[in-house]
Parts: sequence; structure tokens; C-alpha cells
Amino acid sequence: MGLAGKLSLGALAFIFLLSIAAPLIVPYDPNAIDLDSLRQSPSTRHLLGTDNKGRDIFARLLHGGKISIGISLLAALVSMTIGLAVGLVSGYAGGKTDTALMSLVDLILSFPTLLLAIGVSIVLPAGIYSVMIALSAVGWASFARLIRGHILSLKEIAFIEAARSLGCTGSRIMIVHLLPQCIPLALVMAGLKAGGYILTEAGLSFLGLGAQPPTATWGSMISTSRVFISSASWMVFPPGIMIAVTAVCFNLLGDALKEKYDVRDGKGL
Repeated sequence: MGLAGKLSLGALAFIFLLSIAAPLIVPYDPNAIDLDSLRQSPSTRHLLGTDNKGRDIFARLLHGGKISIGISLLAALVSMTIGLAVGLVSGYAGGKTDTALMSLVDLILSFPTLLLAIGVSIVLPAGIYSVMIALSAVGWASFARLIRGHILSLKEIAFIEAARSLGCTGSRIMIVHLLPQCIPLALVMAGLKAGGYILTEAGLSFLGLGAQPPTATWGSMISTSRVFISSASWMVFPPGIMIAVTAVCFNLLGDALKEKYDVRDGKGL
């Protein structure tokens, strides 16, 4: 892994560890309202200032990061798992099974990602789990198409033909012989997807479809503070910067994994 990949991995680990250790780093309750500290600018007492309800922004930033990053990672993992399963079955089975599954994938991919995620989130009760389900429901299709294309190029190779000649069942060939060949490609896709999920989660939270007040996420922090951008800019910029930095780090990590595993099959990456 190159220098950019190592730096991005280190930055992501640092951000996530800060979020996990938030109660030890910041002595303030992220949801505690303090009417005596409304919209205070950054100071030694409140490093990033306070919001319109007197809540410490640094505390909310760290606690919100734990939720935002956690949702993105879990959604990427679920999308990868579903996409691997569908792509394996579709590519190896072929025929009507392949046609039916790829028709479903094409249908999902025909909708803009954010609009489809908003539609799923509207159907479900607003909250953290709804966002994760929406991201997973939207994201698995691109994994499936990528894995299916990789399987088509692998299943006619000599070692697969040898496995068939030895009497291996289709399920054994998929799980034992083909699945390990797809893991590097799926990891690269997951790294890139996680960066996009950070942005999509922020968008859903901004629209009020994510975690509900008083729970903090980076997107909801921007949403509740946007009206104060001219008078109290310290309320808006920290979560915006964290969203941008985290998304860029995930993309750099995905590129580093692509180079490390010598992935040349994913034209969509």
C-alpha cells in the first residue's frame, strides 16, 4: 500500500478512535442544553464553540462521527455481502437466473442513488437503522454487477474446469474457488462506496431522514446550523470539513487497495 493509502488509513483510524473515545476527550454531554452558553465562539472552554442550544460542538462532532462513520461502514459491509452473493450466483448460474438478477440490478441502477435512498428512507421510520437500510438497499447493485462480470471471466479458467471434472458441486465451486478471487475486488469497491455513503448519509440527515434530534450526526449538525452560517460560522464548518476529509480518505484508501491487489477488472471503480 502506497503512502497515500497509509495516510488515509491512519487518518480514518484516528478519526474513528477519537469518536470512540469522545467521552474521555470532551467532558460535555453532546445533547445537554445550556441556555447560558448559546452560540459561543471557539474558546479554551469550548474548543469549537457552542451551537444555538448551548451544546458543545466538539463533543457533538466526535459523537456524531461515531454514528456517521459507523453507518457508512456497516452499510458498505452489508452492500458488499449482498452484492457478492448475487454476483456469484448470477455470473456462475447464467441463463434465466442471470437474466432475472441482472434485470433487477439494472432497475436499481437506473435510479439516481440519492433519490432512491430518499425514497427508501421515506417509506421507513426516520432513524439510524432506516438510513443504513436505505444505503444498503441502493448500494448492493453496483457490487453485484461488478462481481458478476468478474465471475464471467473466471468461470471458464482451467482451475474451475478442473474442479468441475473432479465432481465439485456448483455451490462448492462458488464458495471455495470463486469467492476468494472476488474478495479483493469487493474490498476495493467497499472502500470507494464507504466514501460515497458518508456523503449520502449526510444528505439524508440534512433532510431530516436520518438520526432524529437530539442525536448528533455530521449531516444533522449542518442542517440545524445552516441558518447561522453568516453569524456563527463555527457551527457549520467543522462537520462539513469532517465529511469532506472522511470521504476523501475513503476514496484514497479505495484507490490504494486497488493498486495493492492489482485490480484491473473494475471499470466502474
